[in-house]
Amino acid sequence: MQDNLILCAAPERMEEAQRLSKRLGLPISETAEAGQLCLRLDGDGLHLQLDKLSLLGDFSALLPRLHPNALNGEMLVRAAKIKGFEGTPTAIDATAGMGEDALLLAAAGFSVILCERNPVIAALLKDTMERAALDPALTEIVGRMELHEGDSIQLLRDLDQAPEVVLLDPMFPERRKSGLIGKKLQLLQRLEAPCSDEVELLEAAVAAGPKKVVIKRPLKGPYLAERKPAYSIRGKAVRYDCIIPTQHRKSEK
Repeated sequence: MQDNLILCAAPERMEEAQRLSKRLGLPISETAEAGQLCLRLDGDGLHLQLDKLSLLGDFSALLPRLHPNALNGEMLVRAAKIKGFEGTPTAIDATAGMGEDALLLAAAGFSVILCERNPVIAALLKDTMERAALDPALTEIVGRMELHEGDSIQLLRDLDQAPEVVLLDPMFPERRKSGLIGKKLQLLQRLEAPCSDEVELLEAAVAAGPKKVVIKRPLKGPYLAERKPAYSIRGKAVRYDCIIPTQHRKSEK
């Protein structure tokens, strides 16, 4: 986010804006130039803004999808489910983005570790989670979500205990041409480059010892790192490729 800045539109949040400025290395300004991507902090939360286009994370918009009957139909939940597992499964969302997939998993009963390497996206996600935690309808769900800012490959390598599931949704160039991408999502794509280390990312995910690696892909997109999954769950626009590491294959049959 070079040559960009932080706008503080709520005087009572100036102290917060100053902490954010120090952490991200971005100046605080009263105005932004045309075409300048910026973070705007106001009474509603932390926005990613470009001219009149603004992105504010909002987990409450997903509430209709969080009811048990709706969750059972979610492709991600179906893909991540571990047959016969008792207790609270752990999932690592290694490419967290704005956290919507992680929210679905947390609502389905997973304890979710979210990892986001881009510091600006991580700041947006942190703000979204903090606001959601104040919503009684989301408090318990968000309580099962833990955010880590940094390199997910290193996080996967440093784990003390194997998770049940690792979720990967790396950005790649073909998505930039998709007519399905909303303008707000394009703002995030200005911050995060397409995945350039997909082989290393997938190897780290498998080496972490999960029962399953779930990879979200556009319906007609290539396999991540050209690795064919054990099976896929397909929708109209996306699919979930499921890789079962060798030591867990029998339990999934």
